[in-house]
Amino acid sequence: MIALPILLPLLFGALCLMAWQKPRWQKAFSLLGTAAQLGAAIWLLFKVQQNGIQHLQVGNWPAPFGIVLVVDLLSAIMVTVAAAVALVVAAYSQAAIDSPRVQYGYYPLFFFLIMGVNGAFITGDLFNLYVWFEVMLMSSFVMLALGGERPQIEGAIKYVILNLLSSTLFLSALGLLYNLAGTLNMADLALRLPGLETGNQITLIAMLFLVAFGIKSAIFPLLFWLPASYHTPPVTITALFSGLLTKVGVYALFRVFTLLFVQDTAYTHTILLILAGFTMVTGVFGAAAQTDLRRLLSFHIISQIGYLLMGLGLFSQPALAASIYFMIHVILAKTSLFLVAGIVEKMEGSYKLKELGGIYSSRFGVALLFLLPALSLAGLPPLSGFFAKLALVVAGFELQQYAIVAAGLAVSLMTLYSMTKIWNEAFWKEPKDPGDHARHKPISPWLWASTGALVFISLLAGLLAEPLLNLANQAAAQLADPSIYIQAVLGVAP
Repeated sequence: MIALPILLPLLFGALCLMAWQKPRWQKAFSLLGTAAQLGAAIWLLFKVQQNGIQHLQVGNWPAPFGIVLVVDLLSAIMVTVAAAVALVVAAYSQAAIDSPRVQYGYYPLFFFLIMGVNGAFITGDLFNLYVWFEVMLMSSFVMLALGGERPQIEGAIKYVILNLLSSTLFLSALGLLYNLAGTLNMADLALRLPGLETGNQITLIAMLFLVAFGIKSAIFPLLFWLPASYHTPPVTITALFSGLLTKVGVYALFRVFTLLFVQDTAYTHTILLILAGFTMVTGVFGAAAQTDLRRLLSFHIISQIGYLLMGLGLFSQPALAASIYFMIHVILAKTSLFLVAGIVEKMEGSYKLKELGGIYSSRFGVALLFLLPALSLAGLPPLSGFFAKLALVVAGFELQQYAIVAAGLAVSLMTLYSMTKIWNEAFWKEPKDPGDHARHKPISPWLWASTGALVFISLLAGLLAEPLLNLANQAAAQLADPSIYIQAVLGVAP
């Protein structure tokens, strides 16, 4: 059962390949496969919460010699949220993805991307983490370029070049780490690294990992590939990428900088905190300057990653818990906003704010679907963004890190400004052509239902803040005590 998050996408991806000439079958498989994946993820989450960290020795080769899959609470939470997003995007794709892209392999690529995401979440080995990153890279590159339009090709090239650089740095860091410790199993590394007397070598390797994962996470100053590429494909693909891809990079940072590289936190985590502040500020100012809806939302992906990095840089259990809860919030809210952007484009025929208008009066439901995740992203109560940011602010005050707290609050105000800008331009102002306009075209029930479902889940994440924060705190407790992870995987106490 532990391997189901990998096996199910592989199975349904293969079924979609077998049904290459039958688009209806592929669409049906996408719904069935993602629903099955969500069920398996929820089961796995409950099992980990009740029974502790679960692991699987692939091929019965004991760790650290064989391939090991490890599911702690953080992994289980990420797999569950990813499964929910995948199901919603699969439903949205029923109406939003055109026939040529289906014929060119959209659904197999969709499943292989999800397989790579889940594999990265549950692997217990750094080399296999590299493998899963490459699976994601290959799938996402083809999905970006699917359709062959010039902006897509340009965006895909920028995306793949920067990510290949990241992969090269990652592989180099793996080589140095293996030469130093003689293993790449994360539990074994956590056991061995504290006893090695290597001067600053471990810190140097940690910085290589930071750069490699920083590129994949789009943190400052390694972020410019994201707004250059994410606005080019259909919004369905952008929504999937915004919810999952960069979050895998952030997850990898959380894993290595809580489990492995904790020998010199005064240096490494201070750098993380500084980068968090610059990432927040750069992203939100980039967003404020945009007039295209997708580009504006793409920059906000970056600013929200800064908040995630803030919790890791603070490196306390409350801060880690706040970041985990923030991760849930931002995946749901950001994906919802991109799906709403897709509905807006279907109605208006454009993503340019100057060409939009009057949606509030003509389609109140669309306005409401935008308003709830937008206000959540800005951090207004009683939505999930408010509780996530409040938890981060409290954690920052407890550690007397007033500068990063001030940056977080300022960026939150700027986020509210950006959301207000979208609201005024696209929803509130009068349309240029109030008569025969594209907004009067019917919107597919698939778009309504899938977007509405995700917005509702995002709303629940705020209304159920206390139990979710408790769950995040349990996950943070596991991260804060590496001995729990080591004991579960290796069966020995450090």
